[in-house]
Amino acid sequence: QTAPPARSANPSAASAPVGRPWAKSEHIPLCSSNAESLDRLLPPVGAGRSPRKRTTSQCKSEPPLLRTSKRTIYTAGRPPWYNEHGTQSKEAFAIGLGGGSASGKTTVARMIIEALDVPWVVLLSMDSFYKVLTEQQQEQAAHNNFNFDHPDAFDFDLIISTLKKLKQGKSVKVPIYDFTTHSRKKDWKTLYGANVIIFEGIMAFADKTLLELLDMKIFVDTDSDIRLVRRLRRDISERGRDIEGVIKQYNKFVKPAFDQYIQPTMRLADIVVPRGSGNTVAIDLIVQHVHSQLEEVSGLAALASAHQCHPLPRTLSVLKSTPQVRGMHTIIRDKETSRDEFIFYSKRLMRLLIEHALSFLPFQDCVVQTPQGQDYAGKCYAGKQITGVSILRAGETMEPALRAVCKDVRIGTILIQTNQLTGEPELHYLRLPKDISDDHVILMDCTVSTGAAAMMAVRVLLDHDVPEDKIFLLSLLMAEMGVHSVAYAFPRVRIITTAVDKRVNDLFRIIPGIGNFGDRYFGTDAVPDGSDEEEPYTG
Repeated sequence: QTAPPARSANPSAASAPVGRPWAKSEHIPLCSSNAESLDRLLPPVGAGRSPRKRTTSQCKSEPPLLRTSKRTIYTAGRPPWYNEHGTQSKEAFAIGLGGGSASGKTTVARMIIEALDVPWVVLLSMDSFYKVLTEQQQEQAAHNNFNFDHPDAFDFDLIISTLKKLKQGKSVKVPIYDFTTHSRKKDWKTLYGANVIIFEGIMAFADKTLLELLDMKIFVDTDSDIRLVRRLRRDISERGRDIEGVIKQYNKFVKPAFDQYIQPTMRLADIVVPRGSGNTVAIDLIVQHVHSQLEEVSGLAALASAHQCHPLPRTLSVLKSTPQVRGMHTIIRDKETSRDEFIFYSKRLMRLLIEHALSFLPFQDCVVQTPQGQDYAGKCYAGKQITGVSILRAGETMEPALRAVCKDVRIGTILIQTNQLTGEPELHYLRLPKDISDDHVILMDCTVSTGAAAMMAVRVLLDHDVPEDKIFLLSLLMAEMGVHSVAYAFPRVRIITTAVDKRVNDLFRIIPGIGNFGDRYFGTDAVPDGSDEEEPYTG
C-alpha cells in the first residue's frame, strides 16, 4: 500500500521507518500509599461497582462544531473547493497528534483548532477505530484483561483508507465505538474533507503508511503521574469503572504499552510538546507553521477564464424559446414586476422546466390494458426512484413544482453560502434521503452564474455514490460560464434550463440576468449592489 509523499515540517522524520521495539518493559506497581494520595484527587466512589454510563468514541459524542470567541468552527468538515476540472485544488493539511493515554491530545487539538481560526476542520479520533472483538475478547474486556493499548487492537487498514479519502476531499463513514460495551455501534458518523485534518491517538505514529499521510507530527509529552490521575478520573467518572480495575489495567497494559510502543515514536515527531496544553508557546509555533502551509486558492478566477470560447456542451438542454416562454421571461426579468407576478410566472416556468427535464429520464416499453379491454403499447419509468435536491434558499422554490408532477418524490436540501472574505462557496448544511445512490437526482437552483455552488453540490452527490449520469441540474437561468464549468468538470451531468445568458460581469453577476431571485421571490431586502447572488450561494 502506497501513499502520496507527505509535506512534513521535518522531511527526514517523515521518511523514517517506524520502530516497534519488542524489548520487555518492567511493570511499575502502584503502592498503597500512592493510591491513597491519588484518592484525594478523584471523584468519590462507593464501595461497590458504580453503574456504567454509556460513552462512545469522540467522533459521535461531541457536536460537529466548536464555538470560539471569533467564530464557529465546523469539525465535521466539508467538501473543499474544487477547480474547473472537478478535482480538489489542494490536499488538506493533516496533523497527527500522538502521545500516551490521557496526555491531553484532544485538548491540544482543540487549542490548535481555535488558534488556527480556520472555519473547516476534521477532528478524527483513533478511539473510533478499535477492532470488533470476538466473544472471548469481549469477556476479557469485561474483566479488564484485554489489551486496548496494543497496536493490534486498532483497525489500521480502515484508519489509513479513511484518512486518504479525507485528504482527497471525499466523504467518509467513521465507526462509533461504545466504550461501555466494547463494541462498534450500528450507526456510523459521516465526515467530510476540510482545510485541516487533525488525527489524534495513542498509536498515531505506529504505522509507516499512516505516518506518510501526516504532514505534521506532534507528540504530546505529559508526566506519567499526571496521565494516570487523568485516566483514573476519566474512567471512573465517565466510564463507570472502579478504581481497582483501572489501576489493574494501567499496570498490566497501559504503562507497558507506553514504554514499548508509544514513547519510542516520539523520535518520529516533528514537534514535541512538553506539558501538553499548558505549553502555549509550542502551540503558537505549530499554528504559525500550519498557516504558512495553507495557501488561499481562488477558484472563481479559474472558473471565469476556463472554456469560454468553446461551443455549449451537448449535455445542455434549453427549453424551447416559444413566444409564451419568452413572454414569461420578459415579465420576471422586468425590475418593475410586482412580487406577486414574479412568483406567479416563476412558478409557471418552473413547472415547464421540470416537465421538460422528466423527458430525459430512462423509459422502457410496457403494455397495459385499457378499460375497453384493448392492449396499449406505452412507456414507463425505468429507474428505481426520483429524488429532488434543492440548493437553499432559491432552489427550494422549485420543490412544489417537482412535487406537483412527481408523486411521492423525496426531497433533500443543501445549504451553500459565500465566504465573505474569499468570495468562494462553502457547504454549511446537508440533508439527503437514505439510499440516494440508487435514485435519479434532480438538483435544483434558480440561477447559476459561475457554476461554483452547482459544482460543489454535484460533488456532494458524487461523494454519496450517486452516479454522475443520474444527476440532472435544473435552473431557470444560467450563464454560459456556469454551463461550461459544470459540463467540463462533470461531463455526464445533464444540464437543463429555460435560458442561457452570455455574460457574467466582474462581480460574477449574470448579464442581463434576473436580479437576486431569492430576494425578489421571498420579498427580502436586496443586496446594496443589486447583485443576483444571494447570501446563500447561488453561483
